Amino acid sequence: MKISVDTNVLARAILQDDPAQCRKARKLLQEASLIAVSLPCLCELVWVLCRGAGLAREDVAVTIRALLDAANVVVNRPAVEAGLEMLEAGGDFADGVIAYEGAWLGGETFVSFDKKAVTLLSGQGVSRDC
Repeated sequence: MKISVDTNVLARAILQDDPAQCRKARKLLQEASLIAVSLPCLCELVWVLCRGAGLAREDVAVTIRALLDAANVVVNRPAVEAGLEMLEAGGDFADGVIAYEGAWLGGETFVSFDKKAVTLLSGQGVSRDC
């Protein structure tokens, strides 16, 4: 079975905070021949793990990298790597994804009122403003 996974399935499998749902989620993930993980799903998952569960950024990055390494997982790898680079630099995963996708769509300058995101992206060589 090829599945497109929602954030809550990944969160239950990772956090193990609901034993019944965790078992179900892990079974689904193990049996799937393909797991399509969208960028919004990963942005939500990182938020849940960092803010909801209070996990350290480093632990979240390791968890996302382990997910990427699963043979049956399909993601937009360059966008996810951009998100992980931001997360590991102390920023928000979603900001890295947004900047990457914006550039991919033809945007030349990342603009935001989030000074931390602008500073971190500037340090990564991304043209920015605001």
